[in-house]
Amino acid sequence: MFEPGDTPRIFGLPPGVDFPRALVDGLIARHAGQPPEALARVHLIVNTRRMARRIRDLFDQGPACLLPRLSLVTDLGEGWDLAHVPDAVPPLRRRLELVQLIAALLDRAPDLAPRSAIFDLADSLAGLMDEMHGEGVSPDVIADLDVTDQSGHWARVKSFLGIVRHYFQADPTHPDVETRQRLVIARLCDLWAENPPQHPVILAGSTGSRGATQLLMQAVARLPQGAVVLPGFDFDMPGAVWGALDDPMLSEDHPQYRFYRVAVGAGITPGDIRPWTAQAPVNAARNAVISLALRPAPVTDQWLRDGPSLSDIAEAMGGVTLLEAPSARQEALAIAMRLRQAAEDGITAALITPDRMLTRQVTAALDRWDILPDDSAGQPLHLSPPGRFLRHVADLFRHKLSAEALLTLLKHPLTHTGSERGTHLRLTRELELHLRRNGPPYPTGDSLRQWGEKQKDDLAPDWVNWLCACFVDGDDPGDVALETRAIAHQTLAERIAQGCRGDASGTLWHRDAGQAALKAMTELRAEAGVAGALNATDYANLFHSILAAREVRNPVDPHPHILIWGTLEARVQGADLLILAGLNEGSWPETPRPDPWLNRALRHQAGLLLPERRIGLSAHDFQQAVAAPEVWLTRSLRTDDAQTVVSRWLNRIQNLLAGLPDQGGPEALADMRARGDAWLQKAAALEAPTEVPRAPRPAPCPPATARPDHLTVTEIQRLIRDPYAIYARHVLRLSPLDPLMRVPDALLRGTVLHEILELFIRETRDHPERCTHEVLMMHAVTVLAQKVPWAEARALWLARLERVADWFIETEMKRRETARPFEFEIKSRATLPDLGFTLSAKADRLDLDDLGRLHIYDYKTGTVPTAGQQASFDKQLLLEVAMAERAGFGDMGPTRVARAAYIGLGSDPRELDAPLDAEPPDKIWAELHALIAAYLDPAQGYTARRAPHNTGDVGNYDQLARYGEWDMTDPPDVTEVGQ
Repeated sequence: MFEPGDTPRIFGLPPGVDFPRALVDGLIARHAGQPPEALARVHLIVNTRRMARRIRDLFDQGPACLLPRLSLVTDLGEGWDLAHVPDAVPPLRRRLELVQLIAALLDRAPDLAPRSAIFDLADSLAGLMDEMHGEGVSPDVIADLDVTDQSGHWARVKSFLGIVRHYFQADPTHPDVETRQRLVIARLCDLWAENPPQHPVILAGSTGSRGATQLLMQAVARLPQGAVVLPGFDFDMPGAVWGALDDPMLSEDHPQYRFYRVAVGAGITPGDIRPWTAQAPVNAARNAVISLALRPAPVTDQWLRDGPSLSDIAEAMGGVTLLEAPSARQEALAIAMRLRQAAEDGITAALITPDRMLTRQVTAALDRWDILPDDSAGQPLHLSPPGRFLRHVADLFRHKLSAEALLTLLKHPLTHTGSERGTHLRLTRELELHLRRNGPPYPTGDSLRQWGEKQKDDLAPDWVNWLCACFVDGDDPGDVALETRAIAHQTLAERIAQGCRGDASGTLWHRDAGQAALKAMTELRAEAGVAGALNATDYANLFHSILAAREVRNPVDPHPHILIWGTLEARVQGADLLILAGLNEGSWPETPRPDPWLNRALRHQAGLLLPERRIGLSAHDFQQAVAAPEVWLTRSLRTDDAQTVVSRWLNRIQNLLAGLPDQGGPEALADMRARGDAWLQKAAALEAPTEVPRAPRPAPCPPATARPDHLTVTEIQRLIRDPYAIYARHVLRLSPLDPLMRVPDALLRGTVLHEILELFIRETRDHPERCTHEVLMMHAVTVLAQKVPWAEARALWLARLERVADWFIETEMKRRETARPFEFEIKSRATLPDLGFTLSAKADRLDLDDLGRLHIYDYKTGTVPTAGQQASFDKQLLLEVAMAERAGFGDMGPTRVARAAYIGLGSDPRELDAPLDAEPPDKIWAELHALIAAYLDPAQGYTARRAPHNTGDVGNYDQLARYGEWDMTDPPDVTEVGQ
């Protein structure tokens, strides 16, 4: 296949060439005229399974031939002659072992990182060990690092890294993954040195970024019939520029740096690398522009020298569109519109970006046209339904069961899937309404069973028992052996998924996502024995990180021509249109991850890869993709309310073009932007709001028979200020849904305060000597402990009451001088017979004086209404006075009222009398009669927000009234509504 020679054979294919297709074409061309079995003798080694599939597909397209032997670099150890190399230790086992060591480190040096970072640190340490194995760096090199000019932090970390020595010197029958790979490659190289294969061996598609892979590349290139084929090799770079790549501290982020290392390692120069085929790149002129733009920083002054020699810049950049969107959302929308156009035209289009948030935004935008792209990355397992379900179950061990956590799991689509799912959902709905109305916020077995006894469904007893067994008292936050914790986790998850009468584990482990979740859980249980005890929070964090590292494909069939690729997939695929999106610093290229173990200088000392390696690989991906026939380069100018920084590669291209006016560079750049702006305008037009008639200010007029004939005194104020709220509550019968998790709000605080004061007054009514600060606070502590489960709220409310306790006791003694406490929380009902209307009330407190007259008191924890507010709007206390004199309270008949007052217990405690002289009971009752009569008139509308106290007040029914489409100056739209 190849002419004999002493020089290592290294070939390359330029950027923009479909690498798998050109590789296959080169193989077929080199075997033209040879017998069919000649091609079958070729051993083709590629670096990814995707590339292997693509090569197989290309051969399958014909003509018919015998296929070469196809292998992956990672599968070389599966041959019979390498069977003695032991299997690698599962990565999860090594990670769990490291977790224990990291935890011990943080116990000794808590300033190194928070405990929540244990698993991230274990990942990074495992990555460092893999890198040391792959690059052939021994622990002795780490031990000999010079940290005299480094901070004490690095010295402490360096000493801790001595733990990796154990894993280098451990039993060789249990190597790490990278250790085994290097052992395999080293052994293979030794075998080839002793007995080199005479059949062709071709290693294709690798960039040599890893030390072990580069060792293999050099061995293959020296075989009698061996060759290496490099993807995206820049044949336009001059020799002097290649020579400038010798310093990794300056050049590791260059796209061609790894090829320079491959050539130097093979003992040749980059100029000795030959084209694999004679196939020209798609756009040679563009390749030359990009090559010059991406030259290493120390030689970018050559733009001035070599830039004028560029030709056909307009043609080179003619297929490039530059889209600079104002925001990430508009960038995603413009990309989605172009992908939709591609789907309509029947061409293959691929979005390439490492920004997963951007791909999700594009996918969401495409959904409006029912286009589901084929996302090669799939979905992170922890975001899949089984992943979310398992994470929720893990959280049950961390905290006391709350109503929110309970209903989150009960409503999950994988819960109770063993049988009778419909009945389960109905009971879940009933339980939710009960918990919202009555609580408690933290359900117990007793509260759930009391609710279950009232349910008439046949499944209810078993269902409640299942609830209690699975959810109640399951929290176990302390340290538990990981193996025990994992078994309990899986058992509980399967029981919840099974249901109260189901079989097995329901549908929890079904489909691709379920199988992937089961595999993750099985691996965790299998390796848990090497780990120690973990508390529930650490276990939940560990499990989350295990799931987050895995991905699962969407089972729905996607669109065959609309693709989303990561940068790795783009290397081995071809498309008519490539969209390189998210070209901002921190996105593409991604910001190097912080290394908690070795800084950049120490890594260089040790001979490890620098953080810029990933940037260099991303740069190579960019250089290959930007050479496609039609390319979009997109970025957002702002994201998350912050200005973005343009990607360094795009910035270089723009600067180079802007600096070549004689060659038409600025014009070409302007044309690129114009093409992008045209699509931005289309995106803006798509979302341009059209004129939609505003909703009028509602004032519905229901029939008289549908209008309320009973209200409470507190609702009279609402009828005056916001009649629409009365219409929605009593005519439409819409009640606000209570919060699932009750919060210590003003309503609860008022209820608790009323109970405290009632207990205090009842006790001291016949024993005035106990009317003391200590007795009041004793009742406060007791009631707060019973009614308020939030420690912070208890402490705050107790402090507030203590500030006004002495004032309340002092004024209470004065109130006792004129009247004696008589009744508490007593009800009254009064009617307007001619209107058929009933008014009800409940007085907080009634005192009775020696003349048999009532003193009515109402406690207020908030602002006390002024006399003017009581006269116009807040008529609660005045109406209670009128009701007392007409209908009486409780068993009392009509009774004269001597006094009515608010007792304000807020930050400004005071006692404010109702203006009975200015607003006598007869006047108040006549005004009530007139108000109710007006609203029983079929022509009277219930106007929304008629007279709110503040324009910023929020009502329960403002959304229903579509407040915001109209304002307070709009006239009400009085409209008759049917019954």
